[in-house]
Amino acid sequence: MSIELKNEYGQIDISNDVIAQIAGGAAIECYGIVGMATKHQIRDGLTDILRKENFAKGVIVRQEDADLVIDMYVIISYGTKISEVAYQVQSKVKYTITKTLGMSVQAVNIFVQGVRVTNP
Repeated sequence: MSIELKNEYGQIDISNDVIAQIAGGAAIECYGIVGMATKHQIRDGLTDILRKENFAKGVIVRQEDADLVIDMYVIISYGTKISEVAYQVQSKVKYTITKTLGMSVQAVNIFVQGVRVTNP
């Protein structure tokens, strides 16, 4: 599935995987994020953190009307305030998608899949 943009020069198709990579890259830069997780990490019993090339598995992109809705599955660092980290991720992802693609983001939903102790 892809997002279609039309302008006076023609049509642009942007894959959902590309949007997911951009969103995942923006999220991983935020303080308190250890990594991205898969949607079904708890059900599958997997505890792996997704690598950079697999961010699309931890991000779901939907288009509702002309806006994007992004669901992100993250692992947060132990000892950080979860609500504050989630807010920072929402702000960063929304800003990055808007500036990079020129598309408006209706919502960025954060699903915390785990908490990890990180090495200092």
